[in-house]
Amino acid sequence: MRITGLALVPPPTAADLPKVTPELLASVLARYSRSNEGIHAILEKVDLANPDASIDRILKFVDYGHASIGGLTGGLAIALDDISMWLAYKLFELAQMADGQESSTRYITMDASNLPAPAEIGIPDDLAPRWQALMARSFAAYQAEYARLDALGTAEPGRVRVPEGAKPAVVTRIRKNYALDRARYFIPLATRTNVGLVQSSRMWATTVKHLDSLPHPEARAAAKLIRDELLKQSPRLMRHSFAEKSHEAQAAQELTASLRLGLERLSTAPLADAVWVKVDRATPPWLTETQPVSEALRHRANRYGYQGTATRRMRVTFAWNNMALAELRDLNRHRTGHRYTPLIQAGFYLPPEIDHAPHQALLDEQAALTRELMERGSPAYVYSLLLGAQTPFEHSTHADKFIYEAELRTGMGAHFRYAEHLSAVLHAFFDQVPEARDWVVEGMAEPE
Repeated sequence: MRITGLALVPPPTAADLPKVTPELLASVLARYSRSNEGIHAILEKVDLANPDASIDRILKFVDYGHASIGGLTGGLAIALDDISMWLAYKLFELAQMADGQESSTRYITMDASNLPAPAEIGIPDDLAPRWQALMARSFAAYQAEYARLDALGTAEPGRVRVPEGAKPAVVTRIRKNYALDRARYFIPLATRTNVGLVQSSRMWATTVKHLDSLPHPEARAAAKLIRDELLKQSPRLMRHSFAEKSHEAQAAQELTASLRLGLERLSTAPLADAVWVKVDRATPPWLTETQPVSEALRHRANRYGYQGTATRRMRVTFAWNNMALAELRDLNRHRTGHRYTPLIQAGFYLPPEIDHAPHQALLDEQAALTRELMERGSPAYVYSLLLGAQTPFEHSTHADKFIYEAELRTGMGAHFRYAEHLSAVLHAFFDQVPEARDWVVEGMAEPE
């Protein structure tokens, strides 16, 4: 694992602008909110070459509950190399105010050399050889199915849905993506990946505090390394980033609940699709909603268009019983609202092009190891999961954000499986909000 902070510098076109560090920026803007002098008058009182005294006078208020000051630091960028896919998932779950990217499964190394050492992630010593052997077999299954599916796409190009008139390079890329996206369910969740995140010091402190409070050694190691990097840019605000009792208590309770539910539902059989959607259109009696849903939606030229109050005030909660971790990694990055999963294996998904039977011995061995880790109460059970593991997943947000997600995740270039998931939820939404049907564009997940 390697953590690197990226310091932003102004472009040449900004050479005449005042230069401030992240914490000085927070201090100056905090003072700005409590003054009518104007920003230049405030900056004139700060020794830009030695700003510590000015910073300390203001940032001490963070200790008294004025946490919003920490949000004024601007975006602090951190790159996290060689972390597990589980930790990447957890970062996006925790850092809901961050902008970020994770390496695609189409572009990272897929073999046992790209796994953390068992001790790094808390795999018990006596189970380490068994875990390593299982991971190697999983990668072998991935490589075998990728090769088979790539050959199938070559032999039967109609399966790949290549757009008419596509250039040879595009045809090759779409065919390979067809195979990669269907073989990926054998990829271990422990596989190393890379993540880049940008967020304010306030949000970084909260994220690192959460990581430091988890029972997973990898999360705590990452917390320390991230903190060490951020101390270079925001030393005062990062003192609020250490493990905290309430976070530790909730993390322990969530682990207990996941272990109990995981042992009850552990299975390698494919779990049939089921969705649940709850729409809440209630409003206060003194502020009712009068805009028709059609008026909230019809003025958009595309999914990025602004929606009206009829959808922005409508609450939507939607859930799937069987979200494979492969899709969870993507859908978990929609930042609005609240997302929740116990992160268990209630079934195992493979696409129609892959038969379960030849891989059943591998899946049985994987499930047995997962059960053993769960029975021991080990948080490291997550590292025994493969991306085909199906878990319940719930997301609560507002209708405008849900509609955007549904149109995006069924549109051009959408992965075939989460397009199926979003299509099912969207049709359940239409059952409750039929007037939206004519204005929401469900895509066909065309290749791009």
